Amino acid sequence: MVVGHREPGEGLVGSNAGARRLHAFRSLADNKALMRALAAYALFVLAEYSVWIAMLVFAYSRGGAAIAGLVAVAQLVPAAVAAPMVAALTDRRSPVFMLAGGYLVQAAAMAATAVAVIAGVPLAAYAGAVVAATAVTATRPAQSTLLPSLAVTTDQLTAANVVAGWLDAAGVAMAGLLAGVLISLGGVGSVFAVCAGLGLVAALLVARLKVAALAAPEERAPEALAGVGKGLRMVASQPRLRLMLALLTAEAIVVGALELLIVILAISVLDRPQAWAGYLEFTFGAGAVLAATVSAVLVGRRLGGPIAAAALVCSGAVAALAFGLGVAGTLALLALAGASHCLLEVATRTLLQRSVPPQLMGRIFGILEGLMMAGYALGALLVPALVHLGGSRLALVGVAAVLPVAAAAGGRALFSLDAETPVPVVEIALLRSLPLFAELPAPAIEGLAAALTPVHLAAGTVLIRQGDLGDAYYTIAAGELDARQDGQFLRRCGRGEGVGEIALLRDIPRTATVTAVSAATVYELNREPFLTAILGHSPTQRQADRIVAARLATGAAPGHRDTSGDGPAEPG
Repeated sequence: MVVGHREPGEGLVGSNAGARRLHAFRSLADNKALMRALAAYALFVLAEYSVWIAMLVFAYSRGGAAIAGLVAVAQLVPAAVAAPMVAALTDRRSPVFMLAGGYLVQAAAMAATAVAVIAGVPLAAYAGAVVAATAVTATRPAQSTLLPSLAVTTDQLTAANVVAGWLDAAGVAMAGLLAGVLISLGGVGSVFAVCAGLGLVAALLVARLKVAALAAPEERAPEALAGVGKGLRMVASQPRLRLMLALLTAEAIVVGALELLIVILAISVLDRPQAWAGYLEFTFGAGAVLAATVSAVLVGRRLGGPIAAAALVCSGAVAALAFGLGVAGTLALLALAGASHCLLEVATRTLLQRSVPPQLMGRIFGILEGLMMAGYALGALLVPALVHLGGSRLALVGVAAVLPVAAAAGGRALFSLDAETPVPVVEIALLRSLPLFAELPAPAIEGLAAALTPVHLAAGTVLIRQGDLGDAYYTIAAGELDARQDGQFLRRCGRGEGVGEIALLRDIPRTATVTAVSAATVYELNREPFLTAILGHSPTQRQADRIVAARLATGAAPGHRDTSGDGPAEPG
């Protein structure tokens, strides 16, 4: 067996770094549940950005920058208010429920907007867009909570975030192209109709995933407002979290302003048709796609430096747009702004996932979603005000100053954002999915997660041998293992199951031999922390007794699977 490296934040050099990244991305491709979630996210991003462009074009054509800005604010303010309260539910409900529900509501709202646009009823179209934007608040926090629950290792989680960033970037690019083509061929209404179908497919992709809530049962009782309050208190007490949220909010202001500035650049500055707003958006997204590809180097690295560099490059590119460099110059600068925006968001969101306790993750990302929606709204309001005062040039320079101000407020702390030990979020999510540990309170399960050691098994490797002394418990993160007793097959174990607890809890030799059927990753938990956690928490001890009793009662029956309702019987 090969024990994996445990500190995702440490810098890597040479071939070991490259091999580690390659392994992370290869393992990601083998994780079917994670790939389904990412595929749904790709469709969601494509639909979200396409309808945003279409609505800005629709509003700008009816009242210029002022009306477009007001419509953007009308969509974003309700979303900003709802985001923290909606996301607080993500900690208490399965993120799959929140994600699929959000996709379905968005699809219905987009379909209603399409009907209103085609029928020529602007107010109804704006109302439908508001509902769709508010539903987005249920999806991104749920997505951020879902990925750690599906990932096998911290490196795989970072790889998933890199891919999500790439999909986000590709979605921006393709949304611009899709919106431009559909507006040219069928008008604004056709964009909303097509995107409603994309949202429905996204909901179907994630609906069958099975992920438990990350909070323990006793932690799920507070009302939504109380949950938001707990998240806010955590943010207030941790300067690092405040700085990360401030950077992402500042980035949202810039992006919200750019969405409207792109429309102004296309129609008023470059004197192009409406469809060019989509093509300029495509350029912004194309730059982000290139950066997302490069962002694979973030796997296993410290992230403070890349975050600072990306923020400064993004601001510089936006400021340079004010010099009026023509079509070619505008396209190049938008591509650079999109690239730096992508790197900033991927790195900062990944660092947030590493830093936030899983039982609060939905709330923290809900607060972030609310702040970002408010940032988009502020950016949309900032542009008309600056255009009124000094035209598009002043608007671009003013928007470019936002990120440097946020970075300056953080000072030197910006470069040490990930200096502290990251929270073992993947390990916590894996333990929480096991019936044996489901009742443990957050501090206890976080302590167990920190004590886990990843073990990579080649096919045919014996993990546990019958008759040996029990010195560890193993939880399976990926792959399949067979349990045999006296040479006879008992059962096949997979992700979300554990093996080895019987010998530890009953102080007897191993009762079965467990062998890897395929390449597998398990997490090893030594005897002492395992027994301390189980025996020190009465509900968990009772749950363990039920599982062990059921296993010992049926262990002699080859192929038997536990039907007691307490989860699968684990060989030990």
